[in-house]
Amino acid sequence: MFSEFVPFCPLSEVPSGGRKIRTINGSCVLVCNIRDKLFAVSGICSHQQKPLERGRIRNEAITCPVHDARFDLASGAPLDLPATEAIAVYPVRVINDWIEVGVSKNDLGKASDDQ
Repeated sequence: MFSEFVPFCPLSEVPSGGRKIRTINGSCVLVCNIRDKLFAVSGICSHQQKPLERGRIRNEAITCPVHDARFDLASGAPLDLPATEAIAVYPVRVINDWIEVGVSKNDLGKASDDQ
């Protein structure tokens, strides 16, 4: 269950068309900026746990660079096989030119793994 926003990075580090990945409270989070609209999703494909960081982004979907499974960036839903499970999505907002990502109440006590 979502409960708190935590700092992710300055907005300037994820310009339109950009992306950034980091670990927050034990979860790999990928923030993508698509035409000045931010999305925060799991940085790991639900099919064989491969990284999504270098995946192609088109039409608000990201493609796994290993197996070509696509995921909707807004919902995390798989759009193509071989993926059948959604990836996590996180609430995202900008406060004072900083991107913040929502984390679950259970994750709040964990230290951030990556700055």
